[in-house]
Amino acid sequence: MDLKAYRDIAWNGIWKQNTGVVQILGLCPILAISTSIVNAVSLGLATILVMAMSNLVIAALRNFIPYEIRIPVFILIIAALTTVVDLAFNAYLHELYLVLGIFIPLIVTNCIVLARVEAFAAKNEPIGSTIDGIAMGIGLTLVLAVLGAIRELIGSGTLLSGIEMLFPGAEAIHVFGDDYPGFLIAILPPGAFFALGCLIAGRNWLEARKLARARMNPPAITDTPAEA
Repeated sequence: MDLKAYRDIAWNGIWKQNTGVVQILGLCPILAISTSIVNAVSLGLATILVMAMSNLVIAALRNFIPYEIRIPVFILIIAALTTVVDLAFNAYLHELYLVLGIFIPLIVTNCIVLARVEAFAAKNEPIGSTIDGIAMGIGLTLVLAVLGAIRELIGSGTLLSGIEMLFPGAEAIHVFGDDYPGFLIAILPPGAFFALGCLIAGRNWLEARKLARARMNPPAITDTPAEA
């Protein structure tokens, strides 16, 4: 693959086939853990690590894995790598690990990871597969970050709540002041569904607007001289 192909893979994962607002995969962690930016981004980073490593390992071993048992082998590899990330969070980010709880081990069952392993890593070379895993993870993390920011800001009136778990001494930003009463529904599951729906609608609107502009301004066709 050349540089342009790698760029296309990255853009596909981050925007064109974004797992959160296009493929609508992994709704359980997206809706459950996106109550704040810190929680959402932390889970997104864990998912990036697992997806990048899983894609790399499976792409490197794809020719040695029998087709008939590929799914159990894929799940075994993903589970092993998820365990490594889970133990690393427990060792180095213990407070955050307690907040994220079961959602780090549940990366094993996240259909985003298995889908990309089956659809891309099992059929392509390691470097491109790793880029695909990172890009898909970044796309998910961006959705989680925006969703977490919206829900935290409306629900609690703060941003970066829990940042002290990552950077001791740092404090959350109280956007609306300490006397903000909060809007509870934004933090509850209905608020998550509504906010995610708005993100999906916004992304679709941008794509429709881009398509309409392309139709109104088609590329100019230049005449080529006839060959002698």
